[in-house]
Amino acid sequence: MTIDAEISDYLEGSSFEGDLRPEAEKNTFKENITIRGLSTIRYTNEFWTSRQRQAASIHEISYRACFKPQLPHFFINMLTRKGDTVYDPFSGRGTTAIEAALMGREIISNDINPLSKILSAPRLSPPQINELRQRLSEIPFYQDLKSDLDLSMFYHPQTESELLSLRNYLIEKEDQEPDHLDRWIRMIATNRLTGHSKGFFSVYTMPPNQAVSAESQKKINLKRDQIPEYREIKKIIEDKTGQLIRNLTGDQRNNLRNASGKALFLQSDAAKTNAIPAESVDLTVTSPPFLNVVQYSKDNWLRCWFNSIELEKVEKAITMAATLEQWSSVMFSVFKELYRIAKPGGWIAFEVGEIRNGQIKLEEEVIPLGVKSGFKCAGVVVNQQKFTKTSNIWGISNNHAGTNSNRIVLFKKPLY
Repeated sequence: MTIDAEISDYLEGSSFEGDLRPEAEKNTFKENITIRGLSTIRYTNEFWTSRQRQAASIHEISYRACFKPQLPHFFINMLTRKGDTVYDPFSGRGTTAIEAALMGREIISNDINPLSKILSAPRLSPPQINELRQRLSEIPFYQDLKSDLDLSMFYHPQTESELLSLRNYLIEKEDQEPDHLDRWIRMIATNRLTGHSKGFFSVYTMPPNQAVSAESQKKINLKRDQIPEYREIKKIIEDKTGQLIRNLTGDQRNNLRNASGKALFLQSDAAKTNAIPAESVDLTVTSPPFLNVVQYSKDNWLRCWFNSIELEKVEKAITMAATLEQWSSVMFSVFKELYRIAKPGGWIAFEVGEIRNGQIKLEEEVIPLGVKSGFKCAGVVVNQQKFTKTSNIWGISNNHAGTNSNRIVLFKKPLY
C-alpha cells in the first residue's frame, strides 16, 4: 500500500515557502509505519498554516470544531483539477465546499445539521454592499416585540425587537422562495446572534461560535457586572458582510457563481447519500464528529430558535457515538458509501484527531476501516504547525511544546 510516486514526490518536496523563521522544517520527515498489519507511510512537515497563504475572507464564519481553509486547499490543489467534484460528508460551516468553489471545482456538501446549509450555501452568492444595504432598508423593524423565550440576558430590549422583526420577515420569506439577498442576511444574522465583541447582537459572551444557556449567561453578566446594551442589527449585518467580501477577487466571485449553479447541498445521513451518483466524486475532504466531543445541537440552540429548527429532531439525527466501537461502526458505513460515490482513482483526505488527550489516535481505527471498504491507504499526512511566542500569547490551544498537529489519512480508490 504505497502512495503514487507523483504524490509522494509532492509531499516529500512540500515545505512552508517564504517562512522567515529559522526553526521551520524545510524537509518532509518520512517514515514507514504499520497499523494492525497494514503498512503505509507517514509524512510530517508544516504543509500548510495560516501564515502560508491568506485564506479568502469569505470563510470567516464562526463554527465550533471547524478546520482552517488551508487544509482542504492543500489537498484540493494536490489531488484535483478545475472542474473536478469535491465533497464533504460532514460539512459543518462549509469550509471544504467554499474553498473548492473558490478554486473552480464543483461541490457537494452534506451535513445532517440543517444549520450547515444555512451557513454555507449563501456564500456561493455574495452580494454587493449597495444591493445588501437596499434590501436591509426594505425590511420593516418594529418596536416593543418580545420573544416567547426570555432573551433578556442576551439582548437589549430594542435589539431583541429588531431581531424578532428580522426573524418574522425571514419566516415569511420562506414561503416565497427567498432570493440570494435574504439567504445571505439570514446567514449573517445566524452567525451574529451571540459573541464576544460589539460585532455581535448580544452582550459579551463566550465563545463566539456557540450559545451558552440562559442561566450561564446570567452568571456571566453578574460576574462581569454587565447588562445588554443596544446593538443595531442592520449595521452589524452590513459590517460583517463587508468583512466577508473584503478580499474576494473577481475570479473568485466568478468561481463561486459558477459553482452555485451545480452545487448540491444535502441534509442526509453520511452513510445514505442516494442523491449522489455512483463514481462521481474526485475528492472527499472531511473531518467527522468525534466521540461526543462536540454537542452540536446544544451549542446551537439559539441558532435553531432563530431559524425555526426543531432542536430535538436535530439532536436525534446527529451521530453522537459514545464509544470507540460505536464510532467505528458508524464510520465503516460512511466509508462504504464514500467508496460507492468515489470515482476509480478518486481520493479521500480524512482528518482524524487525538481523543482523550492522545490516548486514542483515530488513524489506528480509520486505516483498517478504509481498507476494509475497498480503498488503498495512500499514507498519513501530519501537518505540524509551529507557533511563535506571539501565537502562544494569544492563547492558541491544542498544542504541546509550541506545536499543533492535523493528521489526515489519505485513501485512494483503485482504478480497477
